[in-house]
This record gives sequence, structure tokens and C-alpha cells, in this order.
Amino acid sequence: MTVVRSYRWVFSTRNGELAPDHDGIVKRLAEELTVSPVIADILVRRGNTTFEQARTFFRPGIEDLHDPNRMAGMGAAVERITRAIEQRERVLVYGDYDVDGTNGTTLLWTFLRDAGADVHYYIPDRQHEGYGLSNAGLARAREFSPSLIVTVDCGVTAVAQVAEAASSGIDVVICDHHEPGDSLPAAVAILNPMQSHCPYPFKSLCGCGVAFKLIQALAIHPPIQARLSDPDPDAIINYLQYVALATTADIVPLSGENRAIVKLGFDRINQQPKPGIQALIDAAGLTPGKITSGQAVFVLAPRINAVGRLGDARRAVELLACDSYGRAMELAGVLERENLARRKIDEVTFLQAQELVEQYYQPSDTSIVLHQEQWHPGVIGIVASRLVERYYRPTIMMTTIDGIAKGSARSVTGFNIYEALKRCEDKLLQFGGHKYAAGLSVSLDRVEEFREAFRQVTDELLNEDMLTPEIRIDAEIPLYEVTPKFIRVLSQFAPFGPDNMRPVFAVRGVQLVGPPRIVGKNHLKFKVRKDTHVIDAIGFNMGQHLEAVRAAGQGLDLAFSLDESEYMGEFVPQLKIRDIKVRS
Repeated sequence: MTVVRSYRWVFSTRNGELAPDHDGIVKRLAEELTVSPVIADILVRRGNTTFEQARTFFRPGIEDLHDPNRMAGMGAAVERITRAIEQRERVLVYGDYDVDGTNGTTLLWTFLRDAGADVHYYIPDRQHEGYGLSNAGLARAREFSPSLIVTVDCGVTAVAQVAEAASSGIDVVICDHHEPGDSLPAAVAILNPMQSHCPYPFKSLCGCGVAFKLIQALAIHPPIQARLSDPDPDAIINYLQYVALATTADIVPLSGENRAIVKLGFDRINQQPKPGIQALIDAAGLTPGKITSGQAVFVLAPRINAVGRLGDARRAVELLACDSYGRAMELAGVLERENLARRKIDEVTFLQAQELVEQYYQPSDTSIVLHQEQWHPGVIGIVASRLVERYYRPTIMMTTIDGIAKGSARSVTGFNIYEALKRCEDKLLQFGGHKYAAGLSVSLDRVEEFREAFRQVTDELLNEDMLTPEIRIDAEIPLYEVTPKFIRVLSQFAPFGPDNMRPVFAVRGVQLVGPPRIVGKNHLKFKVRKDTHVIDAIGFNMGQHLEAVRAAGQGLDLAFSLDESEYMGEFVPQLKIRDIKVRS
């Protein structure tokens, strides 16, 4: 299969989705904020049409979070947990082994411990027990003799397991954010804004985010509030460090309440990090006080995930909850070593998977489904994501566990892989997940049957545009707009992520100033001019464009984000190239 190398530029257009007086709104907001009309236009297109909305966007406070009691089931959950604490019942927090699950488990376990609960936690083994509240996981959970289990980042599809727990005298409260199935578990309470009957106004919380809404409700419940070491309801803002890591790592939208949560959480991480998070930052070699959402996704999250992918994820909870920096550094060292081992396995698996794609798939194929019984279950999700990045096709990677093919699915922009799997559910033993990521299980004798069924779905639903990666352009701007002040204002759009991506701009017909060159590891560096304005540009890992750029006599069209580079102690604007189109 040929590697996709071209991009489709999609420009923000003035279509029917914009208000008729869009230009007037932009002009007024630009004046009120004293910013460039380009900045104001981006703000408006991201849903901020008033000064107050822009204030909340740039400087959210905890008061901007929604009332947790608006979530369906919250009253029942608070009442049952309060009774368990008051009657000294044993409570078990049952989480998941990824960043969302381990941070959510840490958050809920440490809060309940502070409230005086007899609370323990458990995270299932990825390889032997699998995801969620499984039969094997429930059997292990019983060893803690709980009368109440509170799940985090799982449970909404565990109908049989919740019924089994109830038959053993164990109540269950579910905190989840995955798509519910056709029937719901008979739990004491299900906290999940994705439920069709749930009136909660924001639907895109991660699992840790749902757990935070639970402790937010508990923190203002008088019987619990009186038990906390700090009864000030705003004190729980410190727990947002966990939610910020989980939200960015789980690739949920960074708009609405999630943006406020992540902004507040990273402010805490950069000002007063918990010892475990500080150790994680230090062990990774990052600069304290300057942690970004990108570093959380690509540097911190893989380290947290690694211990669950290759072994016991409870080590991640122990680190995240650690009160001693010295002990935290010891645990962070374990995560470093596990992550290095994971990366080696990851690379071998990726090369094997790539070889299979090149051998058996054609450019006309609309999906990739691979199964090898020896692949490590802890890396197939990562490798599936890498294959999507390389071939830009919905991809499923499966391995064999206990005689069953189990795997991870990853998607491309605009294609709901959860719904695609739902259309093949008669071929599956189990599945669950999100729009762009899911997990599944298939009988070994039905893998080929499932592969064909999934191919038929992708053939039907995917078109050529969806199979071409796109770059969304926020605006075309002249080079004279690119000033230090412009870049400083843009930096306040962070944290960046889905639904709030780093703004991307375009400029057409720029001319080279001097020859382009390769710097570092295959990075393309050059200068461009438009009219009288000259600016530096760099394209990371874009060395393959060197000759085409050098020969571009008719100029270049560039898609780029904006950055600053340091030169002789001064910071100067720089175009961070996303794509290059050579004019013919």
C-alpha cells in the first residue's frame, strides 16, 4: 500500500453555520479585546462571541464548571457512598489500566480516603483479565470483600457482571464515559453523560472527569464535607491535575468544560504539582513549570500507560498518589524502564505490521485488519495508531489471548469506528469504545469473517476525501501579521487538543530567500519573503521536500502554525510548516 503523502487543505468557510452578522461580531470582539481581527475571528469560530465568553475561554475558574448534581444518578451515588463511609463499609475503586483509568482511580481513591472511607483500589491485568469489569476481574475484586464497588472509566456495558456482583451482596456505582449499550447494568447509580436520558450539559468528559464530578458533588454534601481535611469546596481544584492528564491523554474534545478543567489542571501542575506528578516530570527530563498538553500526551502519558501495558498498572496509581518525592522518584524510574521496554516491543510490532500491510493490502483498500497471535496486547493500540498515521485507513490490530482474538481499533477523522463495529456486532464477542478508538473481541474462527464484514462497512461509508488526511486552515494571513504580540495572544489559546487545535494559517505565493537546508534529523529549514516581509520557516521531518522547494521558481504555498525561535537571546517569529505546495 502506498504511503499517503499529500494533504487536503480545508479552509474555514463562511457557510450557514455562522451568524449572519459574523463580521460585525468579529469587529466588536476585536475592539473589546484589543486583538487582531484574525484572532477575534478564530475565537468566534470556536464559539466565543462575547467578551465574557472570551474571558472564560482564556481564564476559566472553578466557578465555570457545571453543577455536578445535574448528572443523572448523582444523588443516588452520593447517598450510597456516604452511607458506606458512615457505616464503615469496605469500598473498592475499580479502575482501568490506561491513563484515564489510573488517574481516575487515584483521584477517587485518595479523595475517599481523605473522607474517612475504608477504601481500596483494584485495576485488572490487561493480558489475563482484560478491560473493564470482567468476570475474571470481578473474581479478584471479591478478594477485597467490598460491599460497594465504584468503577472508573468502565462498567457501563457490564450488565452480567453487575448482576453477578449484586447476587453476591455487592452494590455497584458506575463512573464511565463510553457509549452505553442497548441495555444498562442494574447498578445503584450510573454516572455517564453519554446516557440519552442524562441532562448534564457537557457530554464529552473522560472517565476521570466523571469521577471528578462525583467528588465535586461529595465535597459539597454536608456529611462528607465535614469529614474532609480541607472542607473548602474549592480545595478539590488540586485534583484537577489528575483530570488534566487523563483528559488530554484520552483525546476527548478540549472545548467547553473540558477546556476549563484542563486549563485549571495544567495551571496546578505548573505551579504546585503533586509529588508523583513532579517526579514523573523530572524523570522524563521536562522543564518544570512549562508542561503543555502536547507533552502530557506524547511524554507523560506513555510512561503512565507503560506499566499497565507490560505489567501491573497499580504501580502508576502508587506513583500518582505518592506523598513522598523520594519514593515517587523511585517509582518514576520504574515507569521510565517500562516505557523503554514498551518502545522496543512497539517498534518490532510496528515493523511486522507494516510488512503485512505492504504484502496484503492495496491503495484501494478502505481499512486494515491485522491479527497475529504473538503480538503483545499492551502495544497493539499504539501500533494501530501509528498505522493510521502512516496509511490513513481505519485500522484494527488483534492478538490472541486465552484462545480469543482481542484487539484495538483506531480511526481517521470523520469516521465513527464505534458505529462501524456496531454494524458488525453479530461477528463480535464484545466491543466498546469511542468515535475514534475502540476495543473488541472475536472468536478465532471468525476473524476472516469479521475482516470481510468490516471491509464492507468501510467500503460503504468511506469516500476519497475521508481517506485523504486534511489540514484545517483557520485563516490566510499576510506575513506582516506575524508579530511577537500576535504569537503571544495565540499562545493563550492553549491547551490545545481536539476541538481546540493549535491554529493553522496559510500564505500563498511566498518566495525563497537563500537556499533551503537540512538541519538536525531531517528537518527542512529556510526563509521566505512576501512583499517586504521576511520570516524563518522550519518543517520538522520534512527533508524529503528539499529538492522540490529548492526548485520552486513560481513560489510556495505554505500551511503552518506559529512558533518562536531564539536567536542571540531574542525570540523571533517562525513558521512551523505543516504542508508545502510548490507552485508550478
